[in-house]
Amino acid sequence: MTVYKLPEEPFFPPVDDAEPDGLVAIGGDLSKERLIQAYAHGVFPWFLDEGDIFWYSPDPRMVMFPEKFKVSGSLKRIINHKKFSVKFDTMFDQVIRCCAEASRPDQDGTWISQDFIEAYTLLHAGGLAHSVEVFHQEELVGGLYGVSLGAAFFGESMFYKMNNASKVAFHALVERCLQYRIRFIDCQIESSHLLAMGANLIDRNDYLLLLEESLKSATVKGPWK
Repeated sequence: MTVYKLPEEPFFPPVDDAEPDGLVAIGGDLSKERLIQAYAHGVFPWFLDEGDIFWYSPDPRMVMFPEKFKVSGSLKRIINHKKFSVKFDTMFDQVIRCCAEASRPDQDGTWISQDFIEAYTLLHAGGLAHSVEVFHQEELVGGLYGVSLGAAFFGESMFYKMNNASKVAFHALVERCLQYRIRFIDCQIESSHLLAMGANLIDRNDYLLLLEESLKSATVKGPWK
């Protein structure tokens, strides 16, 4: 199968034409307009290779429905103990850079290049990208970031410097999604860690229908409080 080369316009081909691993297209840029188009079409950028951006829409797709999030007994104790404090959208730049620097045993390096950092920082400035920040004694020890459109949240990456900090961040995200009536969190690809927390694998067609319905809702723009 021939992989689609993106034009200068923020356009994406049908995801039904994706490679078996979910690769939809290469090329293009990380402009605000293209990123919004990508997420609205069920596509996300994964990495840069020799200057080209690789865009994916995997099948099946991993999602978390906030109402199905499983709070384990140990996580309940951690939250109740108030060892950590949580904030939203106060240190987006630090969170995305910590995600870029995080060691990932199953990956060779990081896909979060300086181009990604600059692109998502602009989305954050536009009120569409958000960060969850977890602190221990005023030190940033965990967090995550992603993009919000309509009633959908597209998770991009998370990190932790203390055990359980990323779980606390995800729990806080779920609580905020319930508050804002966000229907699902896109977790992109399968993760045993997220499966244990209640995430589900769904067919790409089902994901696209869910996405289409979710984008009919208004986007909660600006800093999350």
